[in-house]
Amino acid sequence: MPYFIYRILPPRRLEKVTDKRTFGEASIEAKALRASTDLPAGGTVKVVFAADETEAERLLAQARAKEPGLAGDE
Repeated sequence: MPYFIYRILPPRRLEKVTDKRTFGEASIEAKALRASTDLPAGGTVKVVFAADETEAERLLAQARAKEPGLAGDE
């Protein structure tokens, strides 16, 4: 399965950049994109491991649960 690289632009618009065969390649690409001046304010870059583009977008669209035990959870 490939690693998909996406730009996530406000308001939650997904833009596929590319896909890579290994995590190392995907990580290097994502770091370069994050450092780029082309990324608009409020935008982010994510790497997701998925079977195909449809699954990658489904995973990125899911709301993530807040992790227990973080400061302020008292």
